[in-house]
Amino acid sequence: MPQTDWPMVMGLGGLFLVIGIALILAGKGEKKAYYDSITDRTDVREFLSHEPERPELGALKIGGFIALAVGLVTLLVGAALWLWG
Repeated sequence: MPQTDWPMVMGLGGLFLVIGIALILAGKGEKKAYYDSITDRTDVREFLSHEPERPELGALKIGGFIALAVGLVTLLVGAALWLWG
């Protein structure tokens, strides 16, 4: 890889960081909206006990954390290429 490519690598890492933060915030909003809709119902047993667990409510947050990890690693690689060159 030519030494002039480090800005693209760091830009890609920054993009992954932004996507990760957006996914985490979207996941929190989705979970809040779901549980707010349950409180309108007369049977709130699921809201109080969180049974059964719904894994899809955490999927966006998990994807966000993965994107954050990829973004940080990519930024570190870009910074290493910048310092090395």
